[in-house]
Amino acid sequence: MKKIITLFLALIAFNSSYAKKVKFAVDMTGQTINTTGIHVFGDFQDEAGFPLGDWQSNTTTLTQEGTTDVYSIVVDIPAFRMYEYSFLNGDQSYEVEFVPVESRVGYNFDHNRWLYIDSLANDTTFVGNILFNGNAPAGLTLVRFLVDMSNETISTNGVHVAGNFQGWDPATTRLYSFGAGVYEIIAYVTTGTYEYKFYNGNTLATEEIIPGPCSVNSHREVQVSMDIVLSAVCFGGCSACAVGISETAFSNKLSLYPNPALNYCNLSLFDNDKLNTVVICDVTGRVVRRYDNLQLSTMRIEKGNLQNGVYFVTAESTANAFATIKLVIQ
Repeated sequence: MKKIITLFLALIAFNSSYAKKVKFAVDMTGQTINTTGIHVFGDFQDEAGFPLGDWQSNTTTLTQEGTTDVYSIVVDIPAFRMYEYSFLNGDQSYEVEFVPVESRVGYNFDHNRWLYIDSLANDTTFVGNILFNGNAPAGLTLVRFLVDMSNETISTNGVHVAGNFQGWDPATTRLYSFGAGVYEIIAYVTTGTYEYKFYNGNTLATEEIIPGPCSVNSHREVQVSMDIVLSAVCFGGCSACAVGISETAFSNKLSLYPNPALNYCNLSLFDNDKLNTVVICDVTGRVVRRYDNLQLSTMRIEKGNLQNGVYFVTAESTANAFATIKLVIQ
C-alpha cells in the first residue's frame, strides 16, 4: 500500500511539473452580453480537462470580474506549447469574435488568436484583458516581432527578444516558430518609440550584432503609433534573409580596397549579382553616407568629408543579400 501511495504521489508531481497556470481574459466594453454567458474555446480545452475536448463553444465559461467589463478564467495546461483560441459572446460557435488580422495565427487561413507558453515558473501567464474583437487590452497597442533565423543554428534555449518594452531581459520573452525559420511573438505596449534586439538563446552573450544602417544605439528601433506587424528581419541583418546565401558567403564575394584608405577606396562584388544599396556608418551607428539604386559591380567611395577613423560599410545586392565590412580611413 505504501508503494502504491508513493507511486500515486510521484505521478501527481510528474503531471504538475509540466503544467502552467494560464489566464484567459476578455474585455467586453461596448458589447451587449449574451444571456448564455461569455466563453472561450481553443485547442487547450482537452488538456485543461473540460468535457468533450477542444473547440467546444459551451464548456469553458468565463467569470465576470466584480462589476467590470472583464471576464476571465484560469486554466492549468502544459507549458512549452503554442495554443490557439478565440472568445465567444455566447455559447455557440457562430457567436465567436472577429479576430483582427494582426492578432491571428495568420497562416493557412487560420483566424484564431494564439499564445506560446514558454515557462514553468510558479506564476500565471497572463497576456492581458484583450478587447473583444480587438488586438490588445484597452490603452495598449499590439506589436508583433518577427525574426528570420534561417541562417542560424537555433539555441536549445530558444529564440528571444528583449527591449525597453520589457526591461531588457533576454530570458523572459521567448518567440515561437510557425515554420520557415521565422520566429515571432506578440507584445502589448503604449504608443511610443522602442529599442529592441533578438537573441539566439536567453543570455546577453547570445545577442545579435546589428549592422550600422539599421542600428540605433546598437539596437533596433520601432515607432509604435498603431497596431503593427513588423517585417521578418534576418537575425543580425537589416532586411529579409537572402535565399540560398548567408551573410558570410556574401561577404566573401565583396572586396574593399585599398583598406586602410587615404583618399578613396573601391567596393567590388565578384558575382553575377550587382550592388544595389551601400550605406556607410560611423562607430556609433550613425549613417554618414548612403548610395541607392546603384546597379554596379564596382563603385568608388571618395573620402570627401569623412574624418579619419573607423567606419562600417554595409552592401546590399539586387538579390537582397547583404554584408558589412569594416573600413579604416587614415
